[in-house]
Amino acid sequence: MEERIYKVMKGAGATNIAVGVITLVVGVVTGILLIIAGAKLIAGKSKILF
Repeated sequence: MEERIYKVMKGAGATNIAVGVITLVVGVVTGILLIIAGAKLIAGKSKILF
């Protein structure tokens, strides 16, 4: 009975670590893309007319 509980806890822990790593990678990639998009907007600021 206790072995089953430890196996479930091990699986839950591994899943949490995997989701955390994926979230971290997605966050970093999103941040880089936003910085690139902002740099392009700043670079083309003189061409924008309102």
